Amino acid sequence: MTIRVVVADDQELVRSGFALILDVQPDIEVVAEVGDGAEAVEAVRRHAPDVALLDVRMPRMDGIEACRAISAASDCRTVMLTTFDSDEYVYDALHAGASGFLLKDVRRDDLVHAVRVVARGDSLLAPTVARRLVEQYTRSTRHPRPAARLDVLTARERETLLLLARGLSNAEIAAELVVSDHTVKTHVGNVLAKLGLRDRIQAVICAYETGLVAAGDPPPGGADRAGPSPTSARN
Repeated sequence: MTIRVVVADDQELVRSGFALILDVQPDIEVVAEVGDGAEAVEAVRRHAPDVALLDVRMPRMDGIEACRAISAASDCRTVMLTTFDSDEYVYDALHAGASGFLLKDVRRDDLVHAVRVVARGDSLLAPTVARRLVEQYTRSTRHPRPAARLDVLTARERETLLLLARGLSNAEIAAELVVSDHTVKTHVGNVLAKLGLRDRIQAVICAYETGLVAAGDPPPGGADRAGPSPTSARN
């Protein structure tokens, strides 16, 4: 199956470069290149792609509004393009329905991998991007959701959410809890269903907003799990 992609960025060189990298892949087709959010929304409506790469900052309509509009009107998955240190609105993009984040200096292989990951319905949780972004923007949230929201979870499901929020993959969670990968997948699915969450990224937000994880908390064992490239995990 060919993955259909829309690339939206107001910088022509960035946009064209991403499109060129993706279009040469045998399983990926770039169906449109656009320069702002409004054009991205229209391109998604017209071409019905599987994935839209959206720059956070674009004229007319920014990537966040485009992401919100696309998520509300289609099944297209969205990935935000960010410069990380300078983007102040990425937290809003998480709530708008973004399935992941990429740095604009992403490596060629990681870009292709990210598109494939998101297209198959998974979320892109890069420890060096998503986790730090979530911590940064949940720290400034003024109205956190009550921790009582987590009362619907079993003790093991809360443990799973905690480890998920700290950036562990399914395999790592399975090792931490001494259970099978299948059991972890079941726990993650239960967490998403009970809390009404769309994917793992929203689960990470929920964990921070409810105080289950605090900004700056170390991962299990105190090790730094940050890595240079995006990682993915199925629900």
